[in-house]
Amino acid sequence: MANKFVDLVYWRHMRRTGVVFTGLVISLASVFQLSAITVLSHICLGIMSVTFTLRLYYKLLELLRWNPGIHPFKSYLDNDSTLTDKETVMLVEELVLLIAFAVTEIKRLLFIESVIDSIKFVILLYLLTYVGVLTSGLTLVITAVIAIFSIPLLYKKQKLRIRRMTRAVRNFVKKIKSMFMGLIDSVRRPPAPEPAAKPALAASPAAAAASAAKQKSKTK
Repeated sequence: MANKFVDLVYWRHMRRTGVVFTGLVISLASVFQLSAITVLSHICLGIMSVTFTLRLYYKLLELLRWNPGIHPFKSYLDNDSTLTDKETVMLVEELVLLIAFAVTEIKRLLFIESVIDSIKFVILLYLLTYVGVLTSGLTLVITAVIAIFSIPLLYKKQKLRIRRMTRAVRNFVKKIKSMFMGLIDSVRRPPAPEPAAKPALAASPAAAAASAAKQKSKTK
């Protein structure tokens, strides 16, 4: 499943990816004017109008003995799309783990386990209120689909240029960060200098003469 999705995103099968991408965009754009049930019904009716016509055409050729009775969609019917028990259990486990992780994270953010993470979550919610006013959820979904099918292809075609631009942006951010750190260090108050030791007072002449007399008496 993951390999098929990667093949679609990187346009490794141009015809298949083109059909999927065009169908998704047209279907999502149609939901703007019609309901999802109406769009799904019209898509199924359009597909069946083609398949039913081809089936009747091949049946007519079979009756005229111009066709040995080959079904036109036999390859699609023979394609096994069922899941084994192991694959089903793995998908259910992944889905349950994803739901449990989402519930745990939302609970942690709502009940302020980490103040910084909760502040980031509040800022994100505040920005989403403006996004909700400007655009609808369906517009965001269409934008996400277009981005998923275009960004990997763009990166594949312009890999070297994107890496150069990313490296230049990182160097610019590092320069700005070092500049701000230098400004912060320069604004900080330098530490107060330690008080110098006071010089000893010079001895008076009388005290010097008394000390000299004592030294002479000791030598005698």
